[in-house]
Amino acid sequence: MNRRKFLDATLKTISVAACAPIQTDALQAFAPRQSQNAAPTHNVNAPRPQLAITMDDPTLKLDDNLRWSDANSRILKALDSRNIRAALFVCGMRVDEADGARLLSAWDQAGHQICNHSYSHLNYCSTRTGYSDFAVDFLKNEKIIAPYHNKTLLFRYPFLKEGDTADKRDHFRTLLKESGYRVGHVTIDASDWYVNQRMADRLIKEAKFNINPYRDFLIAHLLDRAAFYRQLAIDVLGRDIRHTLLIHYNTLNALVLPEVMAAFENAGWQWIDASLAFQDEAFRLQPKTLPAGESLVWALASESGRFKDRLRYPGEDDIYEEPKLKALGL
Repeated sequence: MNRRKFLDATLKTISVAACAPIQTDALQAFAPRQSQNAAPTHNVNAPRPQLAITMDDPTLKLDDNLRWSDANSRILKALDSRNIRAALFVCGMRVDEADGARLLSAWDQAGHQICNHSYSHLNYCSTRTGYSDFAVDFLKNEKIIAPYHNKTLLFRYPFLKEGDTADKRDHFRTLLKESGYRVGHVTIDASDWYVNQRMADRLIKEAKFNINPYRDFLIAHLLDRAAFYRQLAIDVLGRDIRHTLLIHYNTLNALVLPEVMAAFENAGWQWIDASLAFQDEAFRLQPKTLPAGESLVWALASESGRFKDRLRYPGEDDIYEEPKLKALGL
């Protein structure tokens, strides 16, 4: 069986299993510790914590595993099933051709926000990336998102890196303000991209395998990170905020997004439009951390100096998830 046929079969299997219960043993294996990472016990009478989907890096190339048109259709259908509007952060080099315009048009017509994620995905905390190059790259991406009705003046830094020096950090923040932009902050950061990468690598080596363990790990990982960042936000700001979840436009998310969304609902979360989430006053804060960036919640906690025992740098990365995945044979 070749990879294309396998993915076609997987699409059918996932569609049938969309309402199947998630394997609780996988979820429990990576459940957050109540002492630090977990959200408070859910009270059915309390307001539900709210979060929005923000998706990075729409692309026409999905590891040769899935056609972009199929992925696009599945992701948009999942969002529409909850009647929510996401924010799509577009990196121009990944969609700068005719099919890319078709991909973005589908999101625009569905009412989702079309936002700037730079053209070349440069790391602004790298000493090789100066302010001038980063600014030019940001402006270059304007032409990619300009045609769309739902273009939104939100910018998301690639890798969530906002500058390795105060001069770079503040200089670009000034440019954003002068251009009418705000930062499209992530509050719940995660490494979904790495889980997808592991699954894609497995697919190359072994055409016939069950993707459910990758699905279960992804869901457990996202719920763990959501609980951690929610509690951290409450501890830093003294209140619940509207959250933005970072996930990527990739094969795994295209296959299992309905189940991810259902798992969050079962855990007590409420999905909301990204435009509503970004109205929270927390998104107007500008932490003065160096190197700048990471999750907004991480940065605020770091700036306070009160949570050193709970923070790691970088906030999220493959190095944290690799041993867990290897332990499961994934």
